[in-house]
Amino acid sequence: MFKKFDEKESISGILQLKSSVQKAIRGKILESYPYLENYIDVIIPKKDSLRIVKCHDHLEIIVNSAGEQQFFRHREGQWMPTLRLFHKYPFFLPMQQVDKGAIRFVLSGANIMCPGLTSPGAKMTDVPKDTVVAILAEGKDHALAIGKTTLSTEDIAKVNKGVGVENCHYLNDGLWQMKPVK
Repeated sequence: MFKKFDEKESISGILQLKSSVQKAIRGKILESYPYLENYIDVIIPKKDSLRIVKCHDHLEIIVNSAGEQQFFRHREGQWMPTLRLFHKYPFFLPMQQVDKGAIRFVLSGANIMCPGLTSPGAKMTDVPKDTVVAILAEGKDHALAIGKTTLSTEDIAKVNKGVGVENCHYLNDGLWQMKPVK
């Protein structure tokens, strides 16, 4: 999603959100990520002036008053946290761990294949299809990507072929390197 993202070329506009729209977005985020309930006032304060950065390819990024990217989505889909936000609050997403051999591929934007999630160095958390997950790597402490499962973990283990998690945002991609939006 953010492989060829360049903030000068990709951003088409920035919108200031009305308080009613902010409230609706907060509600959707809490519905998707219930573990954030005690932290939502810090992440998205009620009195903060949120903005949405509209980008080409139907991408939207929520930024707070300081210009920090908080969440993003593609084509009216589910809001997903940025890696910077997830590194601050590393507990609200289910975790999938890939083996050491998959690290360089994940960091270059490749989707996570089923064999990379079922090998000896990998671990999976039981989740249904279309769940937003954090991708960790064997022997590493921090998440290296945020993705969305294309199959349930049960099906990933059964099939063991093809894409298991779609890589949406990874370390050092365009969104990671994006500077705060003024």
